[in-house]
Amino acid sequence: MTRTSDTETRRNPRRPKQVFAHVFLGAMIVYFLIPVWWIVVASSKDATGLFGGGSSLWFSENPNYIENLEALFTRDGGIYLRWLGNSTLYALSGGVGATILSILAGYGFAKFAFWGRRLSFSLLLGAVMVPSTALVIPTFILLSNMGLTNTIWAVILPTLLNPFGVYLMYVYAKDAVPDDLLDAAKIDGAGEFRTFIQVALPLLRPAVVTILLLSFVATWNNYFLPLAMLSDPNLYPVTVGIGQWQGLASGQNSGAASLWGSIIIGSLVSIIPLAISFLALQRYWQGGLTLGGIK
Repeated sequence: MTRTSDTETRRNPRRPKQVFAHVFLGAMIVYFLIPVWWIVVASSKDATGLFGGGSSLWFSENPNYIENLEALFTRDGGIYLRWLGNSTLYALSGGVGATILSILAGYGFAKFAFWGRRLSFSLLLGAVMVPSTALVIPTFILLSNMGLTNTIWAVILPTLLNPFGVYLMYVYAKDAVPDDLLDAAKIDGAGEFRTFIQVALPLLRPAVVTILLLSFVATWNNYFLPLAMLSDPNLYPVTVGIGQWQGLASGQNSGAASLWGSIIIGSLVSIIPLAISFLALQRYWQGGLTLGGIK
């Protein structure tokens, strides 16, 4: 028995490390899933269940999802649906626009030699390290001088610029699109545009979907930019709208308890589009992140 055990130990010298890694990953999964579980459970409770004590991590005897959803979608004339529509518009416009610009810029940096390329790419890398919140006030002043504040363009235009997306496309295109393949297409008579559309773009599909997903999620979750740019509640995205409700609920008014119920279930509804998009595109997302490191 001892000899067999020694043999298994020699065959699996990393087993203790693997066990520790699995335990650590399991603990991280539980840590990140607890808030999701809490909001699913809390969304089933009424005001009494939320503030009347009892377990906060288990459902009430009579879940009130239907009643809470009805209260959410009818509150303030159904403005939550408008906020969802605004978030969808901002996220799709910003995500698609940022993806297109990232594709063109990243592919250009990777496959074309032009004057000032190194300096431009250095500026791009510097822009990646600048936090987006630091640019909100200068962007607000710029758009205010152009008369675009409190419009949808005040949210859409800044989100079109995604330096990280450009960098990711550059890294991906540099390895995923062989120069020999591009030269062969040009020898066959294809121009630059046709070569890009028919040869390079299909190879860039994983990176395209990755940038689209990341841009969509970042724009959907954006809070500070629309908060600074918008003053009309009808233009708010769902993040700012729920934040406004939270401020009202913290004011200790007579309807604060019922408003907290709408805030919680509204937060749950707002993450459903993100979960659907991630689950639908995760295989492209994973491929896009890993292929750039494969030779």
